[in-house]
Amino acid sequence: MALEVMSPAGSLESVMAAVRGGADAVYFGAGDFNARRNAKNLTDEELATAMKYCRLRGVRTYITVNTLVTDRELLRAKSLIEKLTQMGADALIVQDLGMARLVRAVSPEMPIHASTQMTVHNLAGVMAAQRMGFSRVVLSRELPLCEIAFICSRSPIEIEVFGHGALCMCYSGQCYLSAAIGGRSGNRGLCAQPCRMQYAYAGEGPGYPLSLKDLSVAGWLKKLQEAGVACIKIEGRMKRPEYTALVTKIYKDAVTFGREPSRDDLAKLEQLFSRDGFTDGYLRDQKGRHMFGVRGETDNRETRAVYKEAREIYESEPEPPVVGVTFDLAAHAGRPLRLLAADRDGNTYTAEGPVPEKAINRPTSREDVSAALHKTGGTVFYPTDVHIDLEDGLRIPAAALNAMRRQCTEGLAATRRTPPRRVISDFQPGVRRLGWEGKAGTIMSFLRLEQVTPEILDLRPDYIYLPLEEVSRNLDVTAGLCRKGVRVAAVLPRVAFDREWPVLLDQLRALKKAGIPALVCTNIGHPHLLERLGFELRGDFGLNIMNSQSLRELKNMGLSSATLSFEMTLPQIRDLSYLLPCEMITYGRLPLMITENCMLAHLDGSGCPCDGGPVYLTDKTGRAFPVFKEAGCRSTLYNSEPIWLADKQEDLRGLGVRWHRLQFTVENPKECLRVAAAYLENSRSTPQKMTRGLYYRGVQ
Repeated sequence: MALEVMSPAGSLESVMAAVRGGADAVYFGAGDFNARRNAKNLTDEELATAMKYCRLRGVRTYITVNTLVTDRELLRAKSLIEKLTQMGADALIVQDLGMARLVRAVSPEMPIHASTQMTVHNLAGVMAAQRMGFSRVVLSRELPLCEIAFICSRSPIEIEVFGHGALCMCYSGQCYLSAAIGGRSGNRGLCAQPCRMQYAYAGEGPGYPLSLKDLSVAGWLKKLQEAGVACIKIEGRMKRPEYTALVTKIYKDAVTFGREPSRDDLAKLEQLFSRDGFTDGYLRDQKGRHMFGVRGETDNRETRAVYKEAREIYESEPEPPVVGVTFDLAAHAGRPLRLLAADRDGNTYTAEGPVPEKAINRPTSREDVSAALHKTGGTVFYPTDVHIDLEDGLRIPAAALNAMRRQCTEGLAATRRTPPRRVISDFQPGVRRLGWEGKAGTIMSFLRLEQVTPEILDLRPDYIYLPLEEVSRNLDVTAGLCRKGVRVAAVLPRVAFDREWPVLLDQLRALKKAGIPALVCTNIGHPHLLERLGFELRGDFGLNIMNSQSLRELKNMGLSSATLSFEMTLPQIRDLSYLLPCEMITYGRLPLMITENCMLAHLDGSGCPCDGGPVYLTDKTGRAFPVFKEAGCRSTLYNSEPIWLADKQEDLRGLGVRWHRLQFTVENPKECLRVAAAYLENSRSTPQKMTRGLYYRGVQ
């Protein structure tokens, strides 16, 4: 099968531009639950128009419902799902585990696609998505071709990859930088793109260490198809219709004619929109400074030059026909004329005409009939075959043939516009389950074992969290702690390609043998991969849990606990139905980004500066964000100030949370002890530099 080319649309005009550009599918947002809420998006009337327009032309419509939702929003989300089902959406693109559960309950026949916001980047994640009812997964943009091919060759469901457009520095779904800085959450559809801002590092002048060039898979289409990819996705719902039309046409023409975009095509793509050109570094498995770029004034000037050509793609008239149709005419003496039209999707329409008369002069020929039936101009149809069963010596008026042809094309068009009938079921959230009513326990999370002192252990935390790498490096010591009754949980890396898992599994088997009791799962693929190893499996913040239905899904996966999203407010936490014991982060620098590309090494080219401890990125306000090296030479950017809620214990009571997590990063052992003691003693003092996080102000 040919690659499906999927195009973005932030408006009705962009939908039409995508279709006229040759898109096989169009994706667009509806309502408040899509990851581009600040795009124009479509009204209900425009939604209905867009879906009919696309269905008539054989173009699939995928609707983005890919933000995190709270419990109070679930009923509104339910109404949106019902509406999209009735309108005939071909699939919904979903991030939130609870939203996926809601779609399955309300519209059980509706296909759902796993958004790239779910951070699926290995086969285990794909298998977990398939278990949850997804029919397609959009992989993380950071994967090299060899990893994509490995997943495709073993996946039971369709795989989609990004083909063209903006690259986020952070793994999609794991970026909280915009929320922390300005309260505009990428997980809620309002990212302010702080990654495109300037930052300074280690005495260097301001630069753009978080701004990647745009992606282009030009030159990789054949390889992606051979790998088994079902669809390439063009990014850009915030872009103008001209962008959508031209980018779509270039990629669709390349796929149709079995070639790659030409040099001329690439030049047009650069003029249309780029950031110092394009990159395919992730596909090549070659990261580095060559992947970084910004949008400059030259780029803006060149854009105007190609807009006229782009507009002609979707404004030119007449619209080219795109739906093949066969005609079968039966003309016999004494019987009404009968014309049957059938399209490629199995739809048919039959029209009847008058009884033909015997010809007095020249009888109607097959050529006359064929010429009349080929006059489908002004419609989306074009004849692919015409079968004529014509008895000799008959006269058929041209007006009758034209009328029957119009009836057939209009009838087929009406059938094609009609949405499919799908079952809509009732949804009941279930009885609300109250959370923990006693005093919340304490979990202490550390990056380094040296932070875990005897004095810390004397405070008797319920769990100690340490990165898997740190536990493995110090297995004798951590196993010794377990033998003394300390519950150590190894935190799995949020990102691990399939090629990395053999080493990780060896480490995990060694941990099990040494008596480490628990693992902290940071991605939906972890429970699927680890369910038979015999560990207690706990859920981390990377799972983005914001509603009760998501908790139910984690419980079905076999997790024993969940960490709530730190983008929630305290009232939203209080609303939850606690189907699992939950923890919330009440102290620490929040992890705001995890990146495949090192955000620091490319600045001076001298290797990885993260070895041996954190380094800092400084923004224009002087805030310093520590960066730590992660497993696989990835990077995590942490917030400039820690959350501090030690003096807010009254506000935290009654939330239903089982544990408060203190998350230590840059702190030395003495600072860890001082903070932990302050929390356990309900200290009223506050540090000079701190934040309340988003628990009070929330996110948009």
